[in-house]
Amino acid sequence: MITLLAFAFTLGVLITIHEYGHYRVAVACGVKVLRFSVGFGRVLWRRQATPDSTEFVLCMLPLGGYVRMLDEREGPVDPRDLERSFNRKKLWQRTAIVAAGPVANLLLAVLLYAAAHWIGVDEAKAVIGPPAASSLAERAGLRAGDWIRESSSDGNEWHDLRSMTDLRWELTQAVVRGESLHLTVTDRDGRARRNVVLALDALGSSELDAQAMQRIGLGTPFSEPVLGQVQADGAGARAGLRVGDRVLRIDDTNIADGTTVRNLIRASGSSGTAPVMQWHVERAGQLLDIPVTPLVVTEGKLQIGRIGVLPGQPFEMVNVRYGVIEGFTQAVAQTWQMSALTLKMLGKMVIGQASLKNLSGPLTIADVAGQSVRLGLPYYLGFLAVVSIGLGVLNLLPLPVLDGGHLMYYLFEGVTGRPVSELWLERLQRGGVAIMLMMMSLALYNDVARLLGLQ
Repeated sequence: MITLLAFAFTLGVLITIHEYGHYRVAVACGVKVLRFSVGFGRVLWRRQATPDSTEFVLCMLPLGGYVRMLDEREGPVDPRDLERSFNRKKLWQRTAIVAAGPVANLLLAVLLYAAAHWIGVDEAKAVIGPPAASSLAERAGLRAGDWIRESSSDGNEWHDLRSMTDLRWELTQAVVRGESLHLTVTDRDGRARRNVVLALDALGSSELDAQAMQRIGLGTPFSEPVLGQVQADGAGARAGLRVGDRVLRIDDTNIADGTTVRNLIRASGSSGTAPVMQWHVERAGQLLDIPVTPLVVTEGKLQIGRIGVLPGQPFEMVNVRYGVIEGFTQAVAQTWQMSALTLKMLGKMVIGQASLKNLSGPLTIADVAGQSVRLGLPYYLGFLAVVSIGLGVLNLLPLPVLDGGHLMYYLFEGVTGRPVSELWLERLQRGGVAIMLMMMSLALYNDVARLLGLQ
């Protein structure tokens, strides 16, 4: 129910803001707006102050909306209202009205990001766990417990990293750009400062998917290799493990953090029969050797080991919060960067440099909306901002059925001094509809594939 309500609210807000942008600028330019609709299909709610005023409606299918304006191309117009027709307005006015929808979404994203920054959120500190073997991070000299403080694309202009979220964002941008990333690193106490370079330009990927993250080698944040929970009836408890035990070594592997412990436990069941694991732990100043035999269980298509313990302490958290001015400027920069990133990813998908699996539809939006609501208001505001940016950028694409397509018509009119012919408008409209249907079908397929675990 939370997921459904969050999805409905998300679409309602973003569609309303988008259409309100069109509506507000149209009214300012003296255009008569006949209907302001959120949704399509059967009308659920309707309001019209006077017979000559705008009709506001809420319809059954919430997957879009529209603003219907008086236009001679769509039917007869009362001679008294000719000057209020959209088609009679100057080119710059028509351009402003069409562009106002996507611009409204981008402005909304700025406000949402700013509100999230002002509220503040607890995020994992940018202290990394052990880099994956043979990964870019390991080759760069990063180690478990390193605190990544700053990043730079060129080694000259540096940006503070307040959390793991900031680090992942910088990684995403660098991967899409195909550039290496310079990092300033200290130990967990802020000492032993040094610079390292992640050679992301050698990654050979333009998207930060799970495979790329594995090759980069920066996974979960650092957690102390101390047992936080031990189930009374689990294999670990029967072997003698206790809450608070610090794991120093398992078999021949020295333990750097809790993630290493979890990985070794899971990997122990891969053959179907788990061997006895020799645990070397510290308990109240004493060093103990404890043999542990994991239980093998099936998880999906994999066989993994389990011993009924929760290794690792909670991640160290920091409260990321900005002042009024800094929060707003950060929001503007974030909206710009996310817009550019979205446009680059769409371009790379078109030319085949990025997978079409990145295209998401309503099912994914609904799922993430529900998850973000459960995490708290700042997370949901950030999610709303991302979707609002996606909607704004998508509508600016030069496809005939989108706002960007109409802007291309106006560009042609501005250059040639004449509008696009009705014949070409009809042809382009059909082509645009076909492209949009293909994109929607692909997005829905990706959604279903993700839900079924096929991607």
